[in-house]
Amino acid sequence: MGLRPNLLTRRVAGVASTTLALLLSTAAVGVVPAASAFSAAPGGTCAEPADSHANARAKPGAGAKHEPNELTAKQVRERDADLAAALRERANYRAGAGATTLAATVTIPVVVHVIQENSTRAGGNIPDSMITSQISVLNQSYAGSTGGAATAFAFRLDKINRVTNPSWYPIVEGSSAERSMKSSLRVGGKNTLNIYLGELSDDLLGWATFPQRNLSSMDGVVVLSESLPGGTATNYNQGDTGTHEVGHWLNLYHTFQGGCGGSGDQVSDTPAEASPAYQCPTGRNTCSATGLDPITNFMDYTYDSCMYQFTAGQASRMLTAWNAYRAA
Repeated sequence: MGLRPNLLTRRVAGVASTTLALLLSTAAVGVVPAASAFSAAPGGTCAEPADSHANARAKPGAGAKHEPNELTAKQVRERDADLAAALRERANYRAGAGATTLAATVTIPVVVHVIQENSTRAGGNIPDSMITSQISVLNQSYAGSTGGAATAFAFRLDKINRVTNPSWYPIVEGSSAERSMKSSLRVGGKNTLNIYLGELSDDLLGWATFPQRNLSSMDGVVVLSESLPGGTATNYNQGDTGTHEVGHWLNLYHTFQGGCGGSGDQVSDTPAEASPAYQCPTGRNTCSATGLDPITNFMDYTYDSCMYQFTAGQASRMLTAWNAYRAA
């Protein structure tokens, strides 16, 4: 695996369309279920708090506080048990209408909230062009036009909302100010992606909430504004933090989730990885399982220049979660 191919093409190419169909059953997806995935009661809910950001992307050396935020094996089992239960509920609901499959070309409406300390660029006032470039990166990444598997998802920018509020700046992960910000600003249903941009605390690049059955005001994605295309976050300014965090919002774990043991990120076609990969290493192989570490996967921690793909299994997992949690 090498550097991302055709980088310039990636930024200007059109979005390839894709139409996928998925049988609403965990047997139809490329997911490795947890051992207890089918033991939850249909009405069970995920034990993880809606605002537990166990999926923050950090710069190297950003601080030890972020590594403990990885999901525990218990949290993974609980989350995937809830996913299986939600799928059963949705399947039973649709069976009444005679529908057993879902056509899945999904266009996600996006509302971007630009959080500013003041009207200067240093105060968070980034230009609209960076935001539209970010949406283009999302569309290219999720269409598979950068070299990975095509997913079902496309993104439509519906609104840019600019808010000047020094008490919300910088955005501090897990703070009461973050909760106040999101409670005040979030719009739309579970299918609407709310992205919050600004300066972030603790050298974080971004974080996101996982999907759940009940919509929380905390639902959404937070991204360092200077990580957008053309930003000043060196090595992390091509828009792939946004791609990474939206992956979490669509229910993907890190490629290094669980390390070398167990079922890792619950996706069968991402090789096991003991720990996050940084920069752009070559030939990295931290687990004895087959396959080099997936350092070019959007769900690792490498430089943006090294990331270019989702796998087919990840595409299936995201679509399954969409049908379970976010589909109308």
